[in-house]
Amino acid sequence: MKKISKTAGILFLCATLLCSAVPPKVWGTQLKQEADKQEADKQQAEEQSAKQQAEQKKTSKNQTDKKEVTKQKNMEQQADLGLQSKSVVLMEADTGTILYEKNPDERLSPASITKIMTLILIFDAIEQGKIKMDDMVTTSAYAKSMGGSQVFLEEGEQQTVETMIKCIVIASGNDASVAMAEHLAGSETEFVAQMNRRAKELGMENTVFEDCCGLTDSTTHLTTAKDVALMSRELITKYPKILEYSGIWMDTITHVTDKGTKEFGLSNTNKLLKMSNSFQVTGLKTGSTSLAKYCLSATAVQDGISLIAVIMAAPDYKARFGEAQALLKYGYANCSLYQDKEGVELQPIGVKGGQKDKVEGELSKEFSYLSMKGEDFGKIEKEVQYKDSLEAPIHKGDGVGQVVYKLNDKELGTVAIVAKEDVGKVDFSHCLWQLWRMLCV
Repeated sequence: MKKISKTAGILFLCATLLCSAVPPKVWGTQLKQEADKQEADKQQAEEQSAKQQAEQKKTSKNQTDKKEVTKQKNMEQQADLGLQSKSVVLMEADTGTILYEKNPDERLSPASITKIMTLILIFDAIEQGKIKMDDMVTTSAYAKSMGGSQVFLEEGEQQTVETMIKCIVIASGNDASVAMAEHLAGSETEFVAQMNRRAKELGMENTVFEDCCGLTDSTTHLTTAKDVALMSRELITKYPKILEYSGIWMDTITHVTDKGTKEFGLSNTNKLLKMSNSFQVTGLKTGSTSLAKYCLSATAVQDGISLIAVIMAAPDYKARFGEAQALLKYGYANCSLYQDKEGVELQPIGVKGGQKDKVEGELSKEFSYLSMKGEDFGKIEKEVQYKDSLEAPIHKGDGVGQVVYKLNDKELGTVAIVAKEDVGKVDFSHCLWQLWRMLCV
């Protein structure tokens, strides 16, 4: 009690002296100055954050440029697989590295591999909590009217979101695709607008969608093998649950309508699933029309490496699967993937003028490196580099350093070290709080 009384007395004395020594007008001026200072600090922090973002974009661009140079060299040396398809791309899913390509940016009709973007939007909505797998979806007259590949949904028929996903992935149901588009966006037109916006976000620069299923015979509904690889990568890496459905060979659904109840069989259009391979085929989507010819986005995995083989405008049914198989065999025979699962040990980093003396850092992502040269990954070295000086304020996620990965003195890539927490700048209120803590000890 004596200690508390003594502390209270000291605080009262300090407050009395402060109030008597500083006239109200001056005190008000100090408060205004402090407010102005805080506003200036806020602006400075925003400018610093913008500067860091600009630096990160510049670094990212430089890294992209380096990758493009490396990619160009690899493409110059790539094998001749004798593929007949008009356009192909082989991509490693984890790093996004293109291992093989032929006319990757030629704009072509995609047919039903359009549905990959439809599935991305469906899983986006599930992740965002807008819909659930067991929600019921009602089929409209328009959705029922779709031709081509379909699962023969009746007007007014209801199926769960999960059943609709199976119908789209396994049987390539156009009617199920349109029913889901209407369920999510109110109309197919609005859904297609969302598809095109999502495509832009993924960097699909040469893609324009005009329907949600690829049934259209429009000559301006176009994409490229590279863009298909990009959206396939987004689907299987962000939503790996899709592989639980794309690997199903046969399944059934139950139609419940005014006409009664009946079973309907679903058979996977991706015959690559049943072809003999040393790797495991996991999906993903086929497509064919008279305009598009035969298309396929095939996904597979072996020894932890996931590959995507995109075939556009294959001359016939057999070539579509045969050439995808050849691409995947080539990829697995020649590539190896390094993934830094262990990371590095990071030390706290000193901060000048902060409410804390140090800030903890963490890696912004896991480092991966794909090689086509059979390099010895056991010789990879990691070099931790911190910024020379850090000044508060520091915001969570701000770059505070990097880890450089090297092999035989050659830089393979970097991963940013970012702040795990905010560190505010020392200000008047913080000093008062520190004084209070000191007096209460």
